Amino acid sequence: MDVDMMAGLIQHLGYAALFFVLCLGLISIPVPNEVIVMTAGAVSAGGSLLPLPAFLCTYLGVLSGLTFGYTMGRRYGRPLVRRFQHKERLGKALRFAESLLSRYGKFALCASYFFPLVRHVMPYLAGMNQMSFKLFAVFSYTTGLMWTLLYFLLGRLMGNQVQETGYAVYYYGMGALAVVVVGAAALGVVKWLSRARNQRDRTLGR
Repeated sequence: MDVDMMAGLIQHLGYAALFFVLCLGLISIPVPNEVIVMTAGAVSAGGSLLPLPAFLCTYLGVLSGLTFGYTMGRRYGRPLVRRFQHKERLGKALRFAESLLSRYGKFALCASYFFPLVRHVMPYLAGMNQMSFKLFAVFSYTTGLMWTLLYFLLGRLMGNQVQETGYAVYYYGMGALAVVVVGAAALGVVKWLSRARNQRDRTLGR
């Protein structure tokens, strides 16, 4: 999704384009949502859309995607998760999201926004793990509001450079995710080797 395509959708659909593209991005095919939200901000700064309605439609698109993901996870969680596991990048994001959720619980909903793909699968996991909707909404919707506002305002400031900036943020986030996943895997191996060595020492009576 680039700026020109987004501008074309806005020309044809107006504010509804912001809602549906964000909803699609969080429901099915992950797209650089940073680019879309920043584009919404840039377009509103250019006068094509009014700022407040543009922001509200963008935020409602984010909320609809989150809510749909939570609902699908609650009803059809495990089959959906198995489908995610067969996709390389989504599989890595899923494993990291599961680790966040098991370690930090509801606060994982906040942390997931900082990692592309992870924020896409987290609502499914929250629903699958039977997290209450009230708890999900409080943490996920609040963080979603701050995340949307941040990139919307950044888009208004960046103007014509929203595409380059948005993709840079997205790929830096992907890089950070890769580093965290590799680091967590390495830490797991170190812990496993340490436990194995301790077990061997106890067996040998040392």
